Amino acid sequence: MELEFFDTPQPFLEAAGDVLAADPVLGSVIASVSERTSRELADGRDEWLEVDAPFARWWAVVRDGSGEVVSAAMRTAPFKPYPTFSLPMPDDAARALAVALHGRGELLGGANGALPGAEVLARTTAELTGSEVVVAKATRLWEATTVHVPPPPEGRLRLATEDDADLVLAWFEAFHVEADEQAGREPDPTSGEHNTLDSVLVRIREGVEWLWELPDGTVAHLTGAGLPSFGVARVGPVYTPREHRGRGIASYVVGELTRRGLEAGHRMCLFTDRANPTSNKIYASLGYEPAVDMAEHLVRPGGAPQPPRVVPREHVSLDSRSHD
Repeated sequence: MELEFFDTPQPFLEAAGDVLAADPVLGSVIASVSERTSRELADGRDEWLEVDAPFARWWAVVRDGSGEVVSAAMRTAPFKPYPTFSLPMPDDAARALAVALHGRGELLGGANGALPGAEVLARTTAELTGSEVVVAKATRLWEATTVHVPPPPEGRLRLATEDDADLVLAWFEAFHVEADEQAGREPDPTSGEHNTLDSVLVRIREGVEWLWELPDGTVAHLTGAGLPSFGVARVGPVYTPREHRGRGIASYVVGELTRRGLEAGHRMCLFTDRANPTSNKIYASLGYEPAVDMAEHLVRPGGAPQPPRVVPREHVSLDSRSHD
């Protein structure tokens, strides 16, 4: 096994393209984030410059003994504890990644992605740092190959405009807090994807944020439907303020956007929190089926850390070169 690191997304996408294309639904997070960052850099912008992270973001591929890429991971999340996100990977590769990060003094506070690799990465990090691992959230990735769109409620579906940017940003923030509440967790405003007004404006200009407007002009709902990556579009977030719930708005909007995506030839997927029975039931009723379970692990300090160590070369060869 060999780890190869990249500090920009385009060379990573070229290296990881085959493994991402082999299961584009499973790889949708890594693919979409990497492609978005690549577009951003091509436009002369870099939101990472505004992130006060104690490390440089990176992407990595795992190569087997023949040099073929068999897995991938990235650390690009712009919010604490700056978790990684990884595709399924062999246990020895996950352990090697933990050792590589520890060896270069990069504290890993969280590991998200496919199981069991993400858990192995987190637990190996905990062993190296004398920390403990906590499963912060159990998630499920769903895919719809067909969809049942319920009857529309009163109102209309429209794209968000730049005039809606403040509202969209506020609802992004409310979504994470209320999702914790619905799942029975103590709300953590610092968790989950973080957005700024600038990042919201980018998404609005890309045409990926949709609003439901009531007949009197009141905006009552938000659903995102991202640009396709490797032929896959991911729905989310899905948010309805409390005062507008119970009207079937979310079910209709997600169903309708899924229908449009499928008719355009895209594969459609979304994530749910496994602790939220309401959203899981809604999406199942639309035709979404479970694809894979994932989890978000936190690595919390405690105990005595181990000194940095290197994986023996017969187990894993670490290529730490950065690619421009």
